[in-house]
Amino acid sequence: MSDKPADAAKDKPAGKKKLVLIGAIVALLVIVGAAAAWFLLARGHGAEGEEGAPAAQHKAAAPKGPPTFLPIENMVVNLADPGGDRFAQLGLTLELADSKTAEQVKQFLPAIRSGILVLVSQRTADELLTKEGKEKLAQDILREVSKPLGYKVPKKRKPSKDEEADDEEEEPARPSTNPVRGVLFSSFIIQ
Repeated sequence: MSDKPADAAKDKPAGKKKLVLIGAIVALLVIVGAAAAWFLLARGHGAEGEEGAPAAQHKAAAPKGPPTFLPIENMVVNLADPGGDRFAQLGLTLELADSKTAEQVKQFLPAIRSGILVLVSQRTADELLTKEGKEKLAQDILREVSKPLGYKVPKKRKPSKDEEADDEEEEPARPSTNPVRGVLFSSFIIQ
């Protein structure tokens, strides 16, 4: 009889070890499951934008890669100041969506340069010396570069009474975004 109580005493610690091991495994599974659920739910909310739009729409609007920069040779232009003794020297670099757009722009570069020269020659030194004047010139150059590619850039300001109403360009000629992203001044000298 003495052997049976000793065997029973040995089985109780082994049973407790099994219960602790099973409890640890269950706890580990619960933690892993909770982490997986949190990760999936966080990704699900991250896939939607601020207003519930799918991430694919945000990615389509975002640029595919780094922009391509196309420098344009410096230009010297007489300004429209009275007396005609003022001129501007401009260095421009175009920020484009990709190298394909750069190749398209290069095909139209003589016409683009001519349009830019005409734009700048219509400005006075006083207009170009202000930040607003430079920003307006950059916007007008962007419009001039976009025209041969089939895009129209909307004007940011309303035309004055002196300006013609047909100068307004609101609707893009193509439904997609303009691959000409910006006009950067690499040099801007007025004398």
